[in-house]
Amino acid sequence: MNIALVTCESLAQYAAPNVEDEDSLLTNYLRQQGHSVEPRVWTNPAVDWLRYDVVVVKSPWDYFDRVDEFYQWLAHMQQLGVRMLNPAAVVRWNANKKYLLDMEREGVRIVPTQWLTRGSELVVEDLFEQLGSEQLVVKPAVSGGAKNTFALTRQESAIRQPELRELLRHEDFLVQPFQPEIQAEGEWSLIYFGGEYSHCVLKTPKSGDFRVQHYLGGGIEPREAPAHLRRAADDIIKRFAPGCLYARVDGVDAAGQLLLMELELIEPFLYLASAEGTLARYEAALKQLC
Repeated sequence: MNIALVTCESLAQYAAPNVEDEDSLLTNYLRQQGHSVEPRVWTNPAVDWLRYDVVVVKSPWDYFDRVDEFYQWLAHMQQLGVRMLNPAAVVRWNANKKYLLDMEREGVRIVPTQWLTRGSELVVEDLFEQLGSEQLVVKPAVSGGAKNTFALTRQESAIRQPELRELLRHEDFLVQPFQPEIQAEGEWSLIYFGGEYSHCVLKTPKSGDFRVQHYLGGGIEPREAPAHLRRAADDIIKRFAPGCLYARVDGVDAAGQLLLMELELIEPFLYLASAEGTLARYEAALKQLC
């Protein structure tokens, strides 16, 4: 196949010594299997997307910084009739974390969430009462890479409230109770290719932090997915990731149940170097969908 691998202008800020360059790993493997693979920056207007058999969305890690432009690009791809994986409609739905509301309405257990609409009045103290927690996590509704994401205690709330109000002037936010399971055990990531389970890792934050991203010092441990988490994730993929080349279910094990934190369908790191056969399973799903 002739494949365009969608990326952004720079991936440098997401590099870390404890992980391989996943884009290069994937590109080299697919080329070894006889495919033509060209990295293409989604913001480059000179790209002729119709030249490719398939456009694979891999690492547009700046989309949340220019989301309106990203939505326009997705619409353009749909107008062109480009074969895109993951599908443009699914990517657009997944770009705003309000997709979690859709999933909750369909019975998926998510982290309890309060939504803060851009420009709304913010009373941080009320959020502690509404969510019944002494520590909160605040993040933008459109975000990635832990941008503008921070934990907040009652003691810090008065100091941080002006900062939060300023951020809320520009975009929607969501607020969730801090999940102690992240520091006690870690965050589970179950990865799927073509709707089928592939592999799993357990991500842990560095000491004193709650963010598990590897480029922020988080740890990565390949693990077999616990059966009860696997069952819940399988159901999520079946219902909410139709026609997807890849998907990653992120959550914590809360009293023996999967508590969903994110369903990643746009540009997740897929931990391709963490298990045997991941690249072969990725290519098999790609060929099946094309």
